[in-house]
Amino acid sequence: MKAMFDEIDDWLEDQYGGNYPLHPNRARRGKTANKEMDGLFNIGADFTPGYGSRLGRGYIVRVRMSTLEHIPADVRESIKIDVEHMVREKLPIVFPGRDLRLERDGSLLKIIGDFSLGSVIEE
Repeated sequence: MKAMFDEIDDWLEDQYGGNYPLHPNRARRGKTANKEMDGLFNIGADFTPGYGSRLGRGYIVRVRMSTLEHIPADVRESIKIDVEHMVREKLPIVFPGRDLRLERDGSLLKIIGDFSLGSVIEE
């Protein structure tokens, strides 16, 4: 999943990276060994047990921008839509044969489906 988010991070940096100044404590793009730690974007996922959600458990896709500038709501939504399209495109490639999908859960993007390791581990 990390590789998928790193690819999305690169695309977002190419598209939006020059539009906003980095937070003063943030390293410039490519200056660390981990894309989560540099550049304007930090893309990842956090597991949620899904209490109170109609979709249940899954991984909330998070998109963080490291800037002190105000990001207008329409720009944030445009970025979220871009991420939504890319995750939907890449999930079946990164996890072939798995029943994983991306859904909107309120204002959140959530990866849901079969997270079992049974088909990944050979006996």
